[in-house]
Amino acid sequence: MHDPGVPTTPTVSIAIPTRRRSGYLDVALASVVPQARRRGAEVLVVSDGPDPLAAAVADRREARFRSLPGARGANAARNAAVDWASGETIVFVDDDVDAPAGWLDALLSGVEAAPDHDVFGGPIRPRLEGGGPRACGRESAPITTLDHGSEDRDVALVWSANMAVRRRAFDRVGRFDETIAGRGEEEEWEDRYLAAGGRIRYLGGAGLVHRRTQADATVRALSRAAYGLGRTARRNDVRKRVAPSIALELRTLLGCCWHIARRRCAIGIVLVAQTGGRLREALAERRA
Repeated sequence: MHDPGVPTTPTVSIAIPTRRRSGYLDVALASVVPQARRRGAEVLVVSDGPDPLAAAVADRREARFRSLPGARGANAARNAAVDWASGETIVFVDDDVDAPAGWLDALLSGVEAAPDHDVFGGPIRPRLEGGGPRACGRESAPITTLDHGSEDRDVALVWSANMAVRRRAFDRVGRFDETIAGRGEEEEWEDRYLAAGGRIRYLGGAGLVHRRTQADATVRALSRAAYGLGRTARRNDVRKRVAPSIALELRTLLGCCWHIARRRCAIGIVLVAQTGGRLREALAERRA
């Protein structure tokens, strides 16, 4: 474990869970660490299982690094970061982001301006490097995004790819549920937080980029990821008791197929894969 000393106790900790994506992590740290240094924040990388390559990247970028003994999921890495962090505000970002200059200043300014809120998030904008699959323009890029506009406002949900949480919120409602993987990882925690009377603030000026390399932005790679996401999204809907019927899932699948044929849109293939994952989970529920 590499754990360089920090000269003063920081009031802000930036936590980055990662798992076998050292190339993505390198870009994320290159954009985050200089901003953290200017604000006196610590940067913590928590690997979901041993990863010497990620450890080397963190060392080179002057971030602190720890790894879980074995793969336990992103929420386990986030919880480990909460326990390790020194800051009273913990900023979570994913390992596949690119934070533009001014992102952290905007985020922390928003936190300071809303002392009655404990959870904050900002825009997440997609970037498919190399252009990605042919798209008709009617569908957004098939990766996680968030856009509630340019104005600050209260919202019901932000994503952990760009989220700040005051420590007192964890003291109030507990840690992330480590039994949840994929869609719903942070949502379940935010539901508990809101149920306890908490408020979530969206900060329109604190945006960052959610990226996919050219190799990961092909139809095949995006479809593989979308299929897995579809499965976890269906499980999350079941947990919330809002899962549509198999008939409605099938109707969505047919609509995606029509979209491919009508619009000649390759993004439709990715949407078919996602809906296919949802259908597989729905059929598994019926057999269970």
